[in-house]
Amino acid sequence: MSSDFESYEQDFAVLTAEITGKIGKVPKLVGDDKKQMVANVEKQLEEARELLEQMELEVREIPPQSRGMYSSRMRSYKQEMGKLEADFKRSRIAYSDEVRNELLGDDGNSSENQRAHLLDNTERLERSSRRLEAGYQIAVETEQIGQEMLENLSHDREKIQRARERLRETDANLGKSSRILTGMLRSIHGLCFQSLGALGCQSQTRRSYNVGICV
Repeated sequence: MSSDFESYEQDFAVLTAEITGKIGKVPKLVGDDKKQMVANVEKQLEEARELLEQMELEVREIPPQSRGMYSSRMRSYKQEMGKLEADFKRSRIAYSDEVRNELLGDDGNSSENQRAHLLDNTERLERSSRRLEAGYQIAVETEQIGQEMLENLSHDREKIQRARERLRETDANLGKSSRILTGMLRSIHGLCFQSLGALGCQSQTRRSYNVGICV
């Protein structure tokens, strides 16, 4: 499992490096060139999300005692992904100074307020995205905790079942021992009665013999 995770990690690193480079080029482009670059980045961002999903599935298959390290790495990759998406949003509405002057000419100063408004909206969207990401992370961690609790309960159940089996075996052995002891006591009582009877007969025989001598 860990080898598959590490393979996805390498693919994710290469892909995010390419995305970062292309995001830096977006503000310098105009027209169809910019649209093509934006579409390319969107496609690669979707590939990066799919890689994260595959990595998440691999982490869930890792034993609980080894999962902590991989979960920490996943949180780092998700933060990196969030930063890339935020940078991409800014790059789509941003232009380099050269391009902005070429597009807007003397109207560049009059559009600064509009640009500031767009950036403000982008920042609000980013904050909302971070809150959603935090909520998703909490849900994933809660699911992991629930799975670990179920595994622990399953182990405890097996222990309880084994204890019950040993208890039933002990009860059966005690019942068998009780029956053996009862039989032994009955045999002892029978022997005692027989011994007492024999002693009584011997005593009576001696008295009769003594009486005959006296006569």
